[in-house]
Amino acid sequence: MSEMASAGELLELVRTGQASTRTDLRRLTGLSRTAVVARVSALVDAGLLLLGEELASTGGRPPGALVFNHDAGVVLAVAIGRSRSQLAVFDLEGRELAGDTRDHGVGISAQELMPQLAERLTAMLADVEPPVLGIGMSLPGIVDPEKIVSVDSPVMGGWDGVDLAPYLRQVADVPIYLANDADVLARSELFGPGEKPRNALVVKASTGLGMGVIADGRIIPGAMGAAGEIGHTRLDSAGELPCRCGSTGCLETIAGGWALVARLVESGVQAGHVRDLVASALAGDAVARGLLRESGRHLGELLAIAINLLNPEVVVIGGDMGQAFDLYTAGVRESVYARSTALATRDLRFMPATHADSAGLVGCAALAIDHILAPASVDARLTAPIVD
Repeated sequence: MSEMASAGELLELVRTGQASTRTDLRRLTGLSRTAVVARVSALVDAGLLLLGEELASTGGRPPGALVFNHDAGVVLAVAIGRSRSQLAVFDLEGRELAGDTRDHGVGISAQELMPQLAERLTAMLADVEPPVLGIGMSLPGIVDPEKIVSVDSPVMGGWDGVDLAPYLRQVADVPIYLANDADVLARSELFGPGEKPRNALVVKASTGLGMGVIADGRIIPGAMGAAGEIGHTRLDSAGELPCRCGSTGCLETIAGGWALVARLVESGVQAGHVRDLVASALAGDAVARGLLRESGRHLGELLAIAINLLNPEVVVIGGDMGQAFDLYTAGVRESVYARSTALATRDLRFMPATHADSAGLVGCAALAIDHILAPASVDARLTAPIVD
């Protein structure tokens, strides 16, 4: 960094643990002592940084330390799926403060569900003091993050083109950040403490099939936000089976949760959702176990191509089918190792989603936090006029 390093960039250094004192900031940025003091003072005044002197009396950091104030605000996480909505309030460090997960009817309209979500979010905020700074939301399929609308979601019929922002602004008039469910799953793998993957394929295997791509530590959404839409790639083994997207021969017709549930029901087992299929498999049902493993094999056929092209270090398996990780991944491995190059798979690891069933919520929170605390956003907040 240089003499032009901004207050937002200094906050990023403290927040990520690279700096904990003004001396650290001077060393890392090359800023003068006066410049560092001025920027730190602005961040303290905004409530984003705490000084060690303020924490020493409570057994906190030593005098001179700088601490990111994760209680400066909260973000709302809204993960909407085909039959379930997950809501939560997170602090700025990514810790969940309140949550509310409920099932809803398949095929429910945005006009019916969104007001319910707004009421539930408002109720959760009743006991939360910090201001809401942003909302992170995910939907299945392709979305437009600028207009805050679904663009193409076979799983959420009737949602395409519906303006979702007004419903959420009834809860809090703050920035709204929208991404598809596979991308937020990938984002959750890059959030929080611990080692992060630099190059990874993050699969969401649930009612539908999608994939987030992490390359060189960044999520790759694609030109139209459609990167990783593997569920609707044609596969020879799917023949001309009709898909819910209107096409035929898609991977989902033989490997998606909706298709597997239909086959399980045909075998005489009662099931209404892929979670029921997974529960049956984990309980030892031979048909359910066979369906999951077969789904993994079909998914592995396409993953092998992506692995050869992108050479990831890890494949993360999340979503409802990921709850039966060992069983499902056994099928994936069969196809991947049979079809990928030896070099691409030599050090390849398969791992379950880090945040398990909460991965979608964590990813939505990360989506909002990463935008809100980006240096440019922090700088804009510091220079914004105060409105009474």
